[in-house]
Amino acid sequence: MQCTVGTRWHNLIVNPEIGRIVLIFGVILVVVGGLTMLGVRLPFGRLPGDIAIEGERGGIYAPIVTMIIVSIVLTVLLNIFLRR
Repeated sequence: MQCTVGTRWHNLIVNPEIGRIVLIFGVILVVVGGLTMLGVRLPFGRLPGDIAIEGERGGIYAPIVTMIIVSIVLTVLLNIFLRR
């Protein structure tokens, strides 16, 4: 049996809901990116536990606690909306 490169994808069944989810995430990323370019500060960040090191030539900011909170919130929201 000979298999060409494109034949495996012809029988792939894709759930249309996945497309909607990707589209929503894309719109959210575009909106957040646009607000950031305009200089709007997001309502989270610089929480206690985030690491900020400032020096003479610049600085480093590692938002560890902020990313943990964002991860928890996204996990809860995705479990609520995607659970069947």
